[in-house]
Amino acid sequence: MVDRNLLREYDVSEEELEKEISESLKPSEADDLTTLLPKSSEQAEVGRIVQGRIVDVVNELAVIDVGHKSEGVVPLSEWGENEAKPKPGDTVEVLLEGLEGDGGEVILSKRKAARVRAWERILRECKVGDLVVGKVTRKIKGGLLVDIGVNVFLPASQVDVRRPGDVAEFIGQNIECKILKIDVDRRNIVVSRRKLIEEKREELKRQLLEQLKEGDVVRGTVKNIADFGAFIDLGGVDGLLHITDMSWGRINHPSEVLKLDQELDVKVLHIDRERDKIALGLKQLTPSPWEQVPLKYPVGSKVKGKVVNIVNYGAFVKLEDGVEGLVHISEMSWTKRISHPKEVVKIGDEVEVVVLGINEEKQEISLGIKQAKENPWDRIDEKYPVGSTAKGTVRSFTNYGAFVELEEGVEGLLHVSDISWTQKINQPAEVLKKGQQVECKVLDIDRQRKRLSLGIKQLRPDPWETEIPEKYPVGAVVKGKVTKLTSFGVFVELERGLEGLLHISELTDRKVHHAHDEVSVGEELEVKVIRVDPKERKIGLSRRQLIEEAKTTAAEEAPAKERRGRDRRAKAAQPLKGGVGEGSGPLIDLSQSGTDQKRQQHGQEQAHLVGPAAGQEGDRRIARGQSERRSHLGGRAETRRQLHERVPHELHRHAGLLVDRHFEREDDQHLVRQSLHDPQPAGPPRPELRADVVDDRDAESPHRGREPEV
Repeated sequence: MVDRNLLREYDVSEEELEKEISESLKPSEADDLTTLLPKSSEQAEVGRIVQGRIVDVVNELAVIDVGHKSEGVVPLSEWGENEAKPKPGDTVEVLLEGLEGDGGEVILSKRKAARVRAWERILRECKVGDLVVGKVTRKIKGGLLVDIGVNVFLPASQVDVRRPGDVAEFIGQNIECKILKIDVDRRNIVVSRRKLIEEKREELKRQLLEQLKEGDVVRGTVKNIADFGAFIDLGGVDGLLHITDMSWGRINHPSEVLKLDQELDVKVLHIDRERDKIALGLKQLTPSPWEQVPLKYPVGSKVKGKVVNIVNYGAFVKLEDGVEGLVHISEMSWTKRISHPKEVVKIGDEVEVVVLGINEEKQEISLGIKQAKENPWDRIDEKYPVGSTAKGTVRSFTNYGAFVELEEGVEGLLHVSDISWTQKINQPAEVLKKGQQVECKVLDIDRQRKRLSLGIKQLRPDPWETEIPEKYPVGAVVKGKVTKLTSFGVFVELERGLEGLLHISELTDRKVHHAHDEVSVGEELEVKVIRVDPKERKIGLSRRQLIEEAKTTAAEEAPAKERRGRDRRAKAAQPLKGGVGEGSGPLIDLSQSGTDQKRQQHGQEQAHLVGPAAGQEGDRRIARGQSERRSHLGGRAETRRQLHERVPHELHRHAGLLVDRHFEREDDQHLVRQSLHDPQPAGPPRPELRADVVDDRDAESPHRGREPEV
């Protein structure tokens, strides 16, 4: 830089200074200087690699002169571990990144210059498909960075044939890769380790498949473990070791036997050269325990084992390592109905079984648990003979009956028809409960089908044989309660568990379309037994016959009632007498009215009728009275029928009482009228009859002294 103060101090003008410089320099030197300046500018072009000379090393910084007006500095950390430490006077290639730094120095980088030279070398020496060796430096998104002189990208999917769980485990390892892609513009290279491995394995596989044959024992390394088995690397080709070929015993998962990277010997079981697949076996290296099974476990022998697995159709029992047998669900109990094997056994149970069969070809053994115990059905006839009584517990219900457990494993069917002699039962739950203790009678035994029939009603005699026919003979009148209404009649409960049918035609003395029009459930009725059928266990009832009999009885009792009424009226009509002996006479002498005189005159005229005339007149009076009586009874029935049609069913009985009271009152009045008009038979004159006295003293009328209520 020019110090202007110094020029002013010495009073030297600029023109003078330029003149002195031009004179002090020779023409050749001036020409050389002008040619040197453009050359220095080209060397100092930004972004280019230039040669520099180390001027000094200060505080971990190397001061480098690159032929510019100022020096640049480079940290010593940009020299690699394998490179010699820089010292003054050494030359070095650096990248010129900038002309002016914060302190006016040139910005240089040795590391970037080395990287550019490395890229130039890689691009010059390598191409796609070439093999390179590098060190994995770090993990980035999607893969790894590998240093082969420059950092190249190794995708995670290209690290190995089977993608590892964590690619970071390769950091720090030197690996061999194959170049997949080179992007010159972006200075990006993609490499693959997997492709290199696959190419090598294909070659090894081809060689190995040419040498291998079934039955060979080879050594391999566990590369992967799955639920169904493990993949073994045989040195160029993978073989599958299935879980069923790992051990003669039961294995739940291959990890119980193998682990990753484990080396082991396996036997070649099968080779599929078309599909390049190899099946391996581990248990085949040892003798099969099934070779001695027929000798160690003959059919019929009783052995002990451990339950190792349970399925829907049975349980597997381990007899020894590699030897298991199946206990089918049907072979677990003689008597119990088992829905699932877990009801009898569980995993880990020690059980005693009997060998039922052996299939050496399929390596299968059939076992049975129930055969190790006594079959209770072998002695069922001795323990529960037909006709004997036994106690049991109700365990379950069906639509047709209940199952009663007599002892553990022995159940009998109590059919719904064998619960009661008389009671009609639709469901067994109506009279029984689960867990209830009941006493039953053994009715039948089927040993072949293992079935037992029980009955409760058979514990007592059949009441239909003698008791019911004697208690309810035909013609008996009984009372019962309505329990059910149907379209064809009414069921009437005569006693607990005994019902009779009152058919709709026997409900009343007239035509009925619906039973509920006459009776209701819970109503008590008086009925007549018209049929008893012990064979069919049915009782027929009738209410109509009782109604008709009541009407007939009432009609027959009417003449007698009339005679009793006349006698009472005649007695009431005799006058009161007073006095003593023959001189006695009427206590009160009332004068006769006109009507009384006519009645007395008519009586005197009739008194002179004797012989045949008197008999004919009596017959006419009797016929006239019967005709009036029939008409009277018919009117009462018609009135009752009309009234029933107009009032609700529940008021029928009350309405009938009103009709009966009305017509009883008319009966009394009819008798009075008849006694007033009928002439007295021949003989002494009758005493006077007073209608008011007869009405007040009529003992047969229930409404004496009151007006009729209609």
